Amino acid sequence: MLTLAKLGGVALSMLWGFAVTYVFVRVLPEAEFRAFLLLIAFNNFTISAEFGITNVIYTRLRRHWLGRADGAGESDFRPEEIGVLFLFLASLIVAGGAAVACAMLLGWIRTGMPAIFLIFFFASALNIMLLLAKRALAAVDRNLVWELTDIARRVAGLAALFAVLAGAGLFTSVVAMLLINLAGAALGMALLHRRAGMRVGHWLAWRRGGGHVRRTYLRDIGASAALTLSEVAAYNSPYFLIAALTHDSRLLILFDFTFKIIRAVGTTIRATIEGALPRLTHSWFVHDVESFGRSLRRAAAVGMGVAACAGVLLLVAGQAVFAHLYAGKVSLEWSELLLLCALLLALAVMCVSVYVQGALGRFGPLLRQSLPFLAGSILTTPLTMAMQAGHPGTGTGMIFMTIYALCFIGAAILHVIAMRRLIRGTR
Repeated sequence: MLTLAKLGGVALSMLWGFAVTYVFVRVLPEAEFRAFLLLIAFNNFTISAEFGITNVIYTRLRRHWLGRADGAGESDFRPEEIGVLFLFLASLIVAGGAAVACAMLLGWIRTGMPAIFLIFFFASALNIMLLLAKRALAAVDRNLVWELTDIARRVAGLAALFAVLAGAGLFTSVVAMLLINLAGAALGMALLHRRAGMRVGHWLAWRRGGGHVRRTYLRDIGASAALTLSEVAAYNSPYFLIAALTHDSRLLILFDFTFKIIRAVGTTIRATIEGALPRLTHSWFVHDVESFGRSLRRAAAVGMGVAACAGVLLLVAGQAVFAHLYAGKVSLEWSELLLLCALLLALAVMCVSVYVQGALGRFGPLLRQSLPFLAGSILTTPLTMAMQAGHPGTGTGMIFMTIYALCFIGAAILHVIAMRRLIRGTR
């Protein structure tokens, strides 16, 4: 049941990204929709920039929970840690909202619907709190309760979204989304409060909890934060650079579709790799070379299989999905579609490497591997504009997708080298 619930959650999560575009492209004018895509980029950056804190709290809380169950004695985990990290993530949401408001005031996001855009941002950014609830409840064996609750929340959110196409007001819809996510986050924190035996004071002891975090694992958070920022900037920077360097709405839409596919495939690969992580991490820590190498190769094969299946689906239905998703305003060329399929195979290698090394706590090596990918992603749009000026007969989308795919392929080669060294390093 837990596996089915997780798969259902993953499916609804992927559906949400496409559903938002499907609805908003039909109810917003072209200029407003272009601004909305920039808002999505701000959302992605804020949600992704939780610095790996939820992974850290899962590890610490899980170790504490299992140790208590086994009678292993007192651990260095303190409930006040949850309150401190909750405060930090809440501050991140507020800071993100302030950044969006400033972007609209300065004209970086030009819209005649600032209230709707800001409410939608906060509704989406609350996913950070929902992720904290998910990881913490998984650590204290409340996976199924939360997953079923989260499925209900996602279904309610989709209903509020699609109600716009049935005649509901856009403002009413986004307010409903905000209230649904607020209720989901509050329920998650209430479940955690009860299950972990917390008191109200634990949520408010920020000074004592902050001191404990600083003394015990601030270095882990710092390394994870640097890696997260690099990854977030690499995947989201083309949104801003395309908007800044060109007025080509088609190129922005092409990247938006590419980003959605990357996110969907990456999420699916992560769901499949998570099942192999217990064996991989055990083999690594006990220096079982053969088992580790075998499990790592199997994980890579599974990731490539997911990417290959996604590529086949894109070749069969990608153009039709693209046209329908963006209401027929633009079309997807075959050459761009083939380059996207090649990009996904490279993405699979990167995902396996990142997920496995992250589970092993190798944040430093991962950061060094991510920096070339960050540089390539940032340079993709300027290089596209320069090459388009020199070859005016070639489509901008084709040039962009070629450079962007090469960026992923180059990064994948670095990760292959890293995984080979990883296997040798266990010997």
